[in-house]
Amino acid sequence: MADVIVIGAGLAGLNCAGLLHAHGLDVEVVEASDGVGGRVRTDVVDGFRLDRGFQVLFDGYPEAQRALDLDALDLKAFLPGADIWWDGRMRTIGHPLRDPRSIPQAARAGLGGPADIKAAAKWLREARPLATATAPEITADERLRQLGFSEPVREHLLRPLYAGVFLDASLNVSSHLIDQVFSQMASGRTVVPARGMGAIGEQLAARLPEGSIQLGEHVEQLGKDSVTLASGATLTAKHAIVVAAGTVDTCALAGVAAPEPRGSTCLWFDAIAAPAGKRIVLDGDQRGPVNNVAVMSAVAPSYAPPGRSLIAASCVGLPPGDDAELEAAARAQLTAWFGSRVHHWRLLRIDRIEWAQHAQPPGSLGSGARWLRDGIVLSGDGTENASIDGALRSGRRAADLVLAAKVRQAQ
Repeated sequence: MADVIVIGAGLAGLNCAGLLHAHGLDVEVVEASDGVGGRVRTDVVDGFRLDRGFQVLFDGYPEAQRALDLDALDLKAFLPGADIWWDGRMRTIGHPLRDPRSIPQAARAGLGGPADIKAAAKWLREARPLATATAPEITADERLRQLGFSEPVREHLLRPLYAGVFLDASLNVSSHLIDQVFSQMASGRTVVPARGMGAIGEQLAARLPEGSIQLGEHVEQLGKDSVTLASGATLTAKHAIVVAAGTVDTCALAGVAAPEPRGSTCLWFDAIAAPAGKRIVLDGDQRGPVNNVAVMSAVAPSYAPPGRSLIAASCVGLPPGDDAELEAAARAQLTAWFGSRVHHWRLLRIDRIEWAQHAQPPGSLGSGARWLRDGIVLSGDGTENASIDGALRSGRRAADLVLAAKVRQAQ
């Protein structure tokens, strides 16, 4: 028997378990896979650090600042702004609110003018949490039009940028969510830990006592105060069971309908020389299949062996065809961007991730972890929004619910 059983060692489950342990509760974490972190994991392949799909952390996330030791993660930052392939040439745009000197360069590139600076400043004012909470909820696409961005900035910069964030090229995403993400991106940096994104889950797991995480254990059945594992074992919880097993498994265990998935695909390449610097490179033409490219080793040299470059070419969704067809199409597209050097890149791996996120249209954002029924709390980013911030917040809120119930039981 444990005080609390947490199903799932993703970021939500680990944050919840760590907070409960810090309050003196005996917590048992059950995880079906072979490691911690959920979707936020890193594999070492031929000396390269490959995150499971292209992933980044915004260090402006409030929950990341609350839950993580960011200094210990040794964060490496992308440069603000982007390189954009549009109409046959590469254009660079800086962050106009951080570096006003980049404005003339953007204007010369055809990507920004006075109206866009005004729209960005307006967005910054309106994206504060209190203002966002009371604003009408529309789609992200409608929101960008409402703000008054010019068509070149909206279609060649903002659409591919946020398509990569939300994995939805149509931007049929809640305007409240894009406001929130814009505010967090504006207030901080886009970063990765030096040891890969998997270091986030590893840091959270390290706060738990040795032996409190059971890996490779799939939960078959959920009872009022117990869980039955596929191995036949039964674990009993004294105070609560927290279900944070990923969107599909959590919905299956809870007996509720799952939202639509949003997929992503990432091609990882080994190259001798980096084709770009520390800015993300966007497909301003939106012809695909690649939506954005990041030279991970330029941002974090520890992602690649000495003398090599690691390139992440990320696609929105799951492109049709087999891996060979996708690789050929991606190489053809990137050859136009970077030249014949692309022919010499070595493919390390292709990640096709069906459930990278869940759909987040207007009206779908969750209000946080909640009691499903007596003794069982639902958590995970599906109860908040599909982000690291949402996962960490849902874990904290689940822990708060359990601790409040324990206080009531003691009275």
